[in-house]
Amino acid sequence: MACPYFMPTNRCEEGIWIHAARLPLGAGWKGRCTAPGHEGSQPSNEEIREFCNLGYASSCSRLPEDRSADAIRFAVTRAGGDQLTICFVQELGHRPAGNGTLEYNLICGAWKSAHADPRVQKMAECFLQAYLMRRNPSAKAARTGASS
Repeated sequence: MACPYFMPTNRCEEGIWIHAARLPLGAGWKGRCTAPGHEGSQPSNEEIREFCNLGYASSCSRLPEDRSADAIRFAVTRAGGDQLTICFVQELGHRPAGNGTLEYNLICGAWKSAHADPRVQKMAECFLQAYLMRRNPSAKAARTGASS
């Protein structure tokens, strides 16, 4: 579960996680904070490792007290033919606080449906990129729309 205020920008290749493929976005990501009052601020490597990629960052000084989610998780719920369906669940206090699905067309390399929140959409793109790279290491990351 990634922090709902995290805007990933590129994969973190420094090896700061033992099992990066097990992270909520399928890999470790660097990025910036979008929490109110901290938009665009650059978290430290420790914050990236401990908070941004994992969510439930109650000790993060940027996390707003009044928020709609503590974390967001993604999963591929359907992979067949030319389409992938990705489910997302937002959590608050370790309980569901919202959910939905996003669809990606593998043939066109485009989202059939996208999320209105650019943070959620970007996290879904990063999750998809990591998923596709695990499924087919020679796949082109650029097809997902996520920058690396």
